[in-house]
Amino acid sequence: MSDAPTVVLNARAVARTISRMADEILELNDGTDRLILVGIQRRGVQIADRLADVIREREGTDLPRGALDITLYRDDLQTVGPRPVVGKTHLPVPLEGKVVVIVDDVLFTGRTIRAALDELADFGRPARIMLAVLVDRGGRELPIQPDVVGKVLDVPAGGRVDVFVPALDDRDEVVVAGGAPA
Repeated sequence: MSDAPTVVLNARAVARTISRMADEILELNDGTDRLILVGIQRRGVQIADRLADVIREREGTDLPRGALDITLYRDDLQTVGPRPVVGKTHLPVPLEGKVVVIVDDVLFTGRTIRAALDELADFGRPARIMLAVLVDRGGRELPIQPDVVGKVLDVPAGGRVDVFVPALDDRDEVVVAGGAPA
């Protein structure tokens, strides 16, 4: 098993993947009515913004976008340390009757999504909650599955998937470290 990072999606591939994901979200919902995109801090927010940009180009509609910081909802909060860094949670509209699409960069154990569902429940009861992830790397510990997936990777135990977004990292790619994906 090699420790050298492997680029699995370059900038062009990421753009194509996000475009396809946006189309799938539109198809699954028969358009944009009642949709809200909610990204999980940090990189899920940037991916949600990019999905919204593609949807705006295709449909001429600006979707409401929100952000969740699930730090205080984590089931491993006690292991994070005495002063966890808590970011911003922002939901632009009431959730009742809406279709909330939670957006995240990488789906692994499912624990981040469980925390996101717990936090959303504190803000209301949407008609439906969907999950869109740029990368599904497998390894679930909870029975959580995405509705929309950009790329499925089989990452060996101990491997890591890193998503880099231009707004935070000055690059746009998905990299696997600790073993080549299957």
